[in-house]
Amino acid sequence: MKILVTGGAGFIGSHLCKRLLEENHEVLCVDNFFTGSKKNIIELLKNPRFELLRHDVTFPLYVEVDQIYNLACPASPVHYQFDPVQTTKTSVHGAINMLGLAKRTRAKILQASTSEVYGDPEVHPQPESYWGKVNPIGIRSCYDEGKRCAETLFFDYFRQHKVNIRVIRIFNTYGPNMNPHDGRVVSNFIVQALNNEDITIYGDGSQTRSFQYVDDLIEGMIRMMNNQNNFVGPVNIGNPVEFTIKELAEKIISMIPESTSKIIFKDLPQDDPRQRKPDISIAKKELDWEPNVQLEEGLTKTIEYFKKIA
Repeated sequence: MKILVTGGAGFIGSHLCKRLLEENHEVLCVDNFFTGSKKNIIELLKNPRFELLRHDVTFPLYVEVDQIYNLACPASPVHYQFDPVQTTKTSVHGAINMLGLAKRTRAKILQASTSEVYGDPEVHPQPESYWGKVNPIGIRSCYDEGKRCAETLFFDYFRQHKVNIRVIRIFNTYGPNMNPHDGRVVSNFIVQALNNEDITIYGDGSQTRSFQYVDDLIEGMIRMMNNQNNFVGPVNIGNPVEFTIKELAEKIISMIPESTSKIIFKDLPQDDPRQRKPDISIAKKELDWEPNVQLEEGLTKTIEYFKKIA
């Protein structure tokens, strides 16, 4: 098939492009390189079935494809808060443009949504039926509400125009090709530990996250796109094993024994969620999917990657 991946030069997109090429598809990678990097896809450029196009999804795109994975959007607070208006436009206008393309070409389209649609949840773990608790006017709203609106658009195009959609909600994901300066907790802690800098925890470290290795996510995405049940979602794709942020920091320090880093604590940012853990029972039932890579194995591979690029 001819498959379009928007945000294909980003952390997750680059892994998805690689996997799709391994499955012998033709891949059109579209990225405006706001947070994506050519370094992530440099090896793929040698493949004759891989094509790279610099393009911003807030503008229409006229191509012929069979499937669309819509990943385009800065996903870390430091990047999406840099230009919050553009972040919202990327989620909303990007969804409209990609859904319009899917409608015209009759392509199947998958939206990479996020666990951030649940906000600071009052239900734990978070099932897909939970509507969330999101601040609509806070500093994270450009991302949270942008992704929520994108989901709305996907389901309205599904109901009104019969577009063949899939919607996944991605929980915290880590692995090689992460941007070392993206401010995400795993990359932050690894880079700080490798540089013997203080490891900064915001809040008291008791807030929890569930960490998913990128290979597990890619498997879940492909299963969702190609499921034969006509299951459109939304579906949580994440690792349900929960860790406190303090536990993560301590584990990373223990895995980099040469590090002299110490843990320090700073004030918690506005609207930072206290808990995050996916209920993946629907993914198990509909996709026969659950994560295989546990934290220590995934962190070992990720630390090796950051050592190489340091």
